[in-house]
Amino acid sequence: MSKMNEMAQTIEELRTAAAAISDIADWLTAQFGGTDDKPTVEKTAVEPQRPSKPKLTLEQVRATLAEKSRAGHAAEIRALLQKYGAAKLSQIDPANYEALLRDAEVLDNAT
Repeated sequence: MSKMNEMAQTIEELRTAAAAISDIADWLTAQFGGTDDKPTVEKTAVEPQRPSKPKLTLEQVRATLAEKSRAGHAAEIRALLQKYGAAKLSQIDPANYEALLRDAEVLDNAT
C-alpha cells in the first residue's frame, strides 16, 4: 500500500475509534449521569456498538494486488480475479474486495 493510502486508512480507523468512544461516553452519561440522588441500575447488560470495518476501496485493493504481482504472483492474481468472475479488478464487485484480499494474502505463504 502506498503511504497516502495507509495514512487515509489510519485516519479513518481513528475516526471510527473516536466515534465508538463518543458512543460509550454518551451511554455512560445516560446510565450514571442522571439528576437523581440514587443511580439507576439496568438489569440487562448493554453492549456498546462495535465500530464497523471501514470499507475497502478499489485503490487499496489495487495497491495490495500490485505488490503481490510484483512479488511474482501475477498468474495467481489473474486466477483470483477469474475466481470472482472478472478479467480485471475494476469488474470485481466491491462486496468481494475483502474476500479477494484474504485469498491474496495466502499467496506469500504458499511459495
